[in-house]
Amino acid sequence: MVLAACGGGGSARRSATPAGIANVTTIDFAHVADYSAPKLPAYFDHTVAALDNGPASDATSDRVATLGRVLFYDLRLSTNNRASCASCHRQAIGFTDSMRFSNGISNAATTDFHAMRLGNLRYWQPGSAFWDRRAPNLEAQTSQPFHSLVELGWGGDAGGFDALTRKMGATPYYPDLFAWAFGSAAIDEARIQQALAQFVRAMVSHSSRWDTGYAQVFSPSAPNRALDVALPNFSARENRGRQLFMTSARQGGAGCSACHLPPTFALAANARSNGLDAGETRLFKAPALRNVGLTGPYMHDGRFATLAEVVDFYDRGIQQGPALDDRLREGGRPRRLNLSPADRAALVAFLTTLNDPALTTDARFSDPFRR
Repeated sequence: MVLAACGGGGSARRSATPAGIANVTTIDFAHVADYSAPKLPAYFDHTVAALDNGPASDATSDRVATLGRVLFYDLRLSTNNRASCASCHRQAIGFTDSMRFSNGISNAATTDFHAMRLGNLRYWQPGSAFWDRRAPNLEAQTSQPFHSLVELGWGGDAGGFDALTRKMGATPYYPDLFAWAFGSAAIDEARIQQALAQFVRAMVSHSSRWDTGYAQVFSPSAPNRALDVALPNFSARENRGRQLFMTSARQGGAGCSACHLPPTFALAANARSNGLDAGETRLFKAPALRNVGLTGPYMHDGRFATLAEVVDFYDRGIQQGPALDDRLREGGRPRRLNLSPADRAALVAFLTTLNDPALTTDARFSDPFRR
């Protein structure tokens, strides 16, 4: 099966509206939303496009991404019809939840990690995904919750993807919906991965207050692409926080942008441990900082309830360990920034300017089901 070809051209040979789905969703299948050609600001240029982790052979299709939206929100894809991807990744708060660890199909068990924000996962460098980097790419990441007994419940004796796809094949709208998206009614893990990954990759955040200000000063030929320039729409405190974030610790800043790379604010590909625990050997992969100010908790285990606690940690709480990132060391020891209370508050203020209300209200990423 050549999925990229099925998901791309040939739509004229397929029905405009798949049968059985119109009465359960609000989607206009004859005029689907645009996922394949996002309108990006000028500073999302070739330097950002080079970070795109989408497979070269799998260009985004509006139909396939629309299928991904249905899959993302469909409670029927859990074993007990009580959970979906959106149960732990809520659009209104940046596609995360407000719990340290998430409940999936029941309250009897929780996930091992805090639910990630999903904005700008498109610009995560490929090779690993999830907090603990256990998936090789975004496609593999999208289907692992189905294999989990806690999340969507299809692991172990529940029958895995064979049982899930049988359930989907017996659901009135899925065979025709897959045929509408791919050109044939076959339902399998690879197609589910492709549809969900295309939907999630389309969640590009570029409409925060930081973006509004940066668009006014950006110049590709300016030193550091004008990231050091004060933004005209920021308060003095927010601009001080921006300065601390963008300036290295050796130059009097906090050095945050060395790992959380603007303009996507996704994690650098070579980032190592951030020193949460003494002696840490594991490497965790954090999500982009877009919408980080909408809700706690923070870190892979949700140990920090507020952004102020996160800033306090990076100021004076980093622990020594063999995997500690060199950017967090000074003289062989964990770096201590010793920021003033005013500067710590300024960093928090800056981080909230990365909140993107456009992404959290965009109808393309909203629940399509009639509840």
